[in-house]
Amino acid sequence: MSEEQMNDSTFGRLFIIMIIAMTIMTIIIVVLASFAASDVNAKLDERSDRENTQATANRIAPVGSFSATTVEAAPAVANVLTVDEVYAGCAACHASGAAGAPITGDAGVWTERLAKGIDTLYNNAINGYNAMPAKGGNASLTDENVKAAVDYMLEKSK
Repeated sequence: MSEEQMNDSTFGRLFIIMIIAMTIMTIIIVVLASFAASDVNAKLDERSDRENTQATANRIAPVGSFSATTVEAAPAVANVLTVDEVYAGCAACHASGAAGAPITGDAGVWTERLAKGIDTLYNNAINGYNAMPAKGGNASLTDENVKAAVDYMLEKSK
């Protein structure tokens, strides 16, 4: 017998041994799984059908409900900022006069605007005016933040 035939023979025997070993392991796993499943089934059989149905209903019950008729607005969270922090956003345009914004410190321009009334100034700053977006483009600012910034710019422009 040649060495090649011997190697083929050895491989064939090892292959058959591995197939048998894997088959035995598979049978052991199936038997163990059936014992485990029978324990679970025995526990489930202890409950009546009604209890099983109730348990299932409890597990799949919705956690909450929604009704469009009872929707409430979420409470507003105040954005507490200092006037300097608010003005830092305003300064992007009001320090340079970008897009026709009145420059902070230019008393003549602010006097003209103030002649229309402080409420008009507040309204324009809050809701936007010409090229200026509402609240200077920062929607997270409160009306009070914007009014404080307007007062700040007026004070600096006297």
